[in-house]
Amino acid sequence: MSTPLVVTPIGVVRTPFHEKAAAPRQPTVERDAPGTIELFAGRDLEDAVADLASWAHVWVLFWFDRAEGWRPKVQPPRSTQKRGVLATRSPHRPNPIGLSVVRLEAVEGLTLRVRGVDMLDGTPVLDIKPYVPYADIVLDAGSGWLDPKDFGDPLANYVIAWTPLAQQQAAWITRATGLPLASRVDSTLALGPTPHAYRRIRQTADGSMLAVKDWRIAFAATGRTITILRIKSGYRPRELATSDTPIVALHRQFQTVEWGVDNPLPPTSVAVDNPLPPTLTVPAREGS
Repeated sequence: MSTPLVVTPIGVVRTPFHEKAAAPRQPTVERDAPGTIELFAGRDLEDAVADLASWAHVWVLFWFDRAEGWRPKVQPPRSTQKRGVLATRSPHRPNPIGLSVVRLEAVEGLTLRVRGVDMLDGTPVLDIKPYVPYADIVLDAGSGWLDPKDFGDPLANYVIAWTPLAQQQAAWITRATGLPLASRVDSTLALGPTPHAYRRIRQTADGSMLAVKDWRIAFAATGRTITILRIKSGYRPRELATSDTPIVALHRQFQTVEWGVDNPLPPTSVAVDNPLPPTLTVPAREGS
């Protein structure tokens, strides 16, 4: 019988990414994404970071604290089939431990300023180690189940095109809620249009659909180009007709806007039956 191990975090990561869908899938995807590692006081770590600033990059060992259980097989974003979880970097692991290399810009007391983060804000940090080029670079490393001809990201990104209607709808949503919908759509569909549970892409009777929070984005793919056609609410008609919550009221207003190429954006504060603040963070709905 294995003996349980006790792991105590030494700090947390602060990043711009608050939701799983928003975080880069690898540190190399957003090399300049800023972040800080805030080490906990009272752990004798003041001396532990001595000389760390002499290194250009560090390994960050962290805990996927928002991973919901583990799966023996997962489908990575760049794969067309399921793979054994230990042959991937999925967070859904038997022990949800993550490992990323980040660029170290400064050590300011117990705060490390870094770049190239791919962790969610508030992720617990278990350990930090220097990235040592002569020991950590493996020049003849294989590429596993990825195409051996590919280096870096294994597939070129798809080109994302927007119809005028979809552009206006996305701008309306961003103005009303603060959600950067267009950039979220672009970064998700750049990986491809194939139905994928993790990226919330599926085929419906109306065609291909991407879900971002409570919004549903219809798109069509031709070759390496994906065209965003239109956006609609993810709430059912009955919910839109009967619910009086501010979020549903906003979706109801969205559904009643007559979309035309000259249709103006709404004011900063959206006028609905239940007044909203200048920006509203719309939470993801369960089971959608």
